[in-house]
Amino acid sequence: MTLSRTARWTTGWLLAAAWALSFPLFSSLEPHRLWGWCAAAGYLVAAGATLSGHRRAGLAAALLGALALPLLWLVLTGQGQSEVTVIERSGRLLLESGRLYVDRPAAVQEYTPYLPGMALLGVPRALLGGGDGWVVRLLGDARIWCAAGLFGCLWAARRLLGGGPGRLLGGGPGRLLLPVLVASPVVALPLAVSGVDLPLAGLCCLALAAAAAGRPVLAGAALAGACALKWTALPAVAVAVALLAACRGGRPAVRCGLVAAGGTALLVLPGALLQPAELWHQVFAFPTGRAQVPTPASSPLPGHLLAELGPWGWYLTVGLLLAGGLAVALSLFARPPRTVVAAADRLALGLTLAFLLAPAGRFGYLALPLLLVVWARSVTPPGVSRVVAGSGVPRPRTAARR
Repeated sequence: MTLSRTARWTTGWLLAAAWALSFPLFSSLEPHRLWGWCAAAGYLVAAGATLSGHRRAGLAAALLGALALPLLWLVLTGQGQSEVTVIERSGRLLLESGRLYVDRPAAVQEYTPYLPGMALLGVPRALLGGGDGWVVRLLGDARIWCAAGLFGCLWAARRLLGGGPGRLLGGGPGRLLLPVLVASPVVALPLAVSGVDLPLAGLCCLALAAAAAGRPVLAGAALAGACALKWTALPAVAVAVALLAACRGGRPAVRCGLVAAGGTALLVLPGALLQPAELWHQVFAFPTGRAQVPTPASSPLPGHLLAELGPWGWYLTVGLLLAGGLAVALSLFARPPRTVVAAADRLALGLTLAFLLAPAGRFGYLALPLLLVVWARSVTPPGVSRVVAGSGVPRPRTAARR
């Protein structure tokens, strides 16, 4: 016997509350503990409201408790994960000297495992100076700009795919998928305590939407922005180019690839030429466990467990990682995606394999592929492919293979 929709929603909020309560019980990080208390309260209220038939009120309670209140409190009190400080330090160094990385870092906190584009999210804090008022904390905190980047990209992506100017949440049966995901621990926790991976997710969604809408230059620009943040965005270039090639032809695909490559070079090369050794050690060696200081990204995922077995284990997991990437790349040639959903699923598959097989990683990284999968379905009504035809009208799914 299947559960009713109300029972499923209530069960989901209760499970989220149980997950949130594990943080104040087991985590030693104060921002995580505070988020856990706030989120658990929000999820319990959401479960009660949903059970009484007020599903939208429950969703609002979850968003308030799991995202709005803890994010605001942590920002105004200056609490957060070290990533926030790292981004803001990069922005300050960029304005002061044009450099982005601490020379010869001796501690984990001194490493900056991001490409130069990430420093732009720390520039607002540097521009506001060293003040400690609530306005400086609110407008300068990197998490606020990470959130703005994510939601701005999602809004633009919906507009490209035919959504109205105010319809970020969309319409149809899937209209609540995206806000539920944002309220869930998968997005709400990282957004409240660090936010560092969410602009990357937003730019990937925007790139896929632009490719589906036949906007290769915009898709390339979004890809360039993503690739200038973290090198893990590189698979998105291949997927977006394959989507354009399958649905629009070779020229738009090449144009997208050229814009992506040129834009990435423009954003990354100045910092790379100024500090080539530090960029290599901090952006590539450190996240893969090859730096002198071990990376804190050490969740017990398959790649990390193999790498812990010794040098041969590290080379084995790198080989498996390359094999997985090659398999996904070959699948793009054999069966290129033709819809937003198919493209997002393919990119999510590639990123999931990369995160699982990387020598070092965190469970939190898997939020990116999950967000891609849910976002694609939230902007795609049933029976519509969301490959936008030349007339600007979405075609029925039967007119195009996924």
